[in-house]
Amino acid sequence: MSGASLWPRYAGPADLAVIEAVPLADRNLPESTYALLQRAAAWWPEHPATTVLPEAARWREPVCRTFGELLADVHRYANLLRELGVRRGDAVALMAPNCADLVPATLAAQLAGVAAPLNGGLSRDHLGELLRLSGARVLITAGPELAPEVWDTARSLAAELDVVLVLRPTGAPGAPAALPAVEGVRVGYLAELASTMDSADFAGEPPVAADLAALFHTGGTTGAPKLAAHTHANEVADAWMIAANSLLDVGSVVFAALPLFHVNALVVTLLAPLFRGQHAVWAGPLGYREPELYGQFWQIVEHHRIAAMSAVPTVYAVLAQCPVDADITSLRYAMVGAAPLPAAVREAFQAHTGVTLVEGYGLTEATCASARSFPDVPRPGTVGQRLPYQRMKVVHPETGEELPGGETGVLAISGPTVFLGYVVGRDRTGYLLDGLGKLRDGWLDTGDLARLDADGFVHLAGRAKDLIIRGGHNIDPALVEDALLAHPQVTAAGAVGRPDEHAGEVPVAYVTLTPGATASEAELLAWAAGRVPERAAAPKAVTVLDALPVTDVGKPYKLALRADATRRAIAEALVAFDRVTVDAVIEDGTVLAVVTLPSEVDEPEVAAALARYAVPARLTTEGKP
Repeated sequence: MSGASLWPRYAGPADLAVIEAVPLADRNLPESTYALLQRAAAWWPEHPATTVLPEAARWREPVCRTFGELLADVHRYANLLRELGVRRGDAVALMAPNCADLVPATLAAQLAGVAAPLNGGLSRDHLGELLRLSGARVLITAGPELAPEVWDTARSLAAELDVVLVLRPTGAPGAPAALPAVEGVRVGYLAELASTMDSADFAGEPPVAADLAALFHTGGTTGAPKLAAHTHANEVADAWMIAANSLLDVGSVVFAALPLFHVNALVVTLLAPLFRGQHAVWAGPLGYREPELYGQFWQIVEHHRIAAMSAVPTVYAVLAQCPVDADITSLRYAMVGAAPLPAAVREAFQAHTGVTLVEGYGLTEATCASARSFPDVPRPGTVGQRLPYQRMKVVHPETGEELPGGETGVLAISGPTVFLGYVVGRDRTGYLLDGLGKLRDGWLDTGDLARLDADGFVHLAGRAKDLIIRGGHNIDPALVEDALLAHPQVTAAGAVGRPDEHAGEVPVAYVTLTPGATASEAELLAWAAGRVPERAAAPKAVTVLDALPVTDVGKPYKLALRADATRRAIAEALVAFDRVTVDAVIEDGTVLAVVTLPSEVDEPEVAAALARYAVPARLTTEGKP
């Protein structure tokens, strides 16, 4: 297939129709993520594929792999997994912070079986349930050198496993320490056990497009953990849609620092670069959570000539404060998603660096990305235009009927990236999958309120679902609510996101108490912090109410709680301005901050303070119409 056919021009909104004039089936996409890697290794065997930093302070001591070397390691690791009994429909769990060997291990798990990445920071109960759902009997995990806490968690889960394969830190010197024995479980270092395996080919049958590639856990809107099933076709199609970016050509360098248990890290910074022989530079195990990274960041950009990066808004808020002490002219644009982008963060970052922030939109159930913006054709107020071959519509939240263009409703997506469903069990034929109400006639209910314009750009208008997004991390409000409901004096609980200038949102909770209850808000706050299964979900405040708000039909009405949380946050942000009053109203399903200023207060200063929050606001001045 010609390069022009494989890579059409894709630099602006008008290119979408031209791209879709060629059916996706005629794009000659690889059959699987393995076939994608094989093609990259055949076309660019000596080109750098991955550079992984051990940590920020040692960024000049990375571990590098060419595309040929990456394929060889994937063969070795996949052949080891096959020797250990992993077959096409068997899950391989992966639980480790990013390191040099986690990249080929993830691809090897998709080659030999089905990758099931896990966030080692989740509670052990959650992780145990995810392992049970996946059916994984093999776990690839961080060893004691790489992440002692994750290793302790892995050992606590080992009784449910047959094999534990251990990863060392990137560039770890010397021979590894002996690993403790676990009764009935084979334990060993992945690289060591795979060293004698065939690196030239895979001994089993390679996967096909319809085979499952990965099971990604997602918070959903209930307390139960869920595994979203992705096929190879899902991942390859989404990766191609991202790689079909005319601004990045063969050999461009991308920076990767999100954890590989997140779909963005897998699809955007691992699979998409394989399509065009692009070089991915990976941060150390803490990724963007490593404070020392920010002091070295611009030098890393200059040294590797990084052209693009992907992160959440909080990262760009910090980088906007870091002196640019290097030549960063290679950086064409920076992608942002996973949480609302405050206007102040956009303006500060772009003014500080001269680099355009490009918003995107996606969710795990649609593999990863579903909309993108264009750095040279800005469309303020949107998260981008739908990606090629994906379809979008807006439906009525109760009837599911499609709404006319321009009206606000629930966003629905169909097309080649929509997942098959959540894992609800297994039988002798494989996984049992169910959309659990999210799928209807091939359309995915995103749970997000939005409207679409005539060019297919998505204007988000809030979330119909109740997820709290803290710094790009999804928090299920049920985690907070369940913890509070366990208190003997709590009769009802509702958790929502409160706007935060650093994290985008932080969780807060509202409760009702039994008659005569003596529990204080401080006591309830401490109670919840000690019982939520992950630290990020600990609420920042607990407010006691006489009754939680409900709709006319008696259902919980969290928009009213979000409005109250917004009012409190914005009032606190503007406390330095005398006589400013703050209210929060609900308009078209969106919480709007309404700020009234006395005539002597400088409106631009107030507007600048508000711009630090991803909250729509209306400013009025006393005495003005």
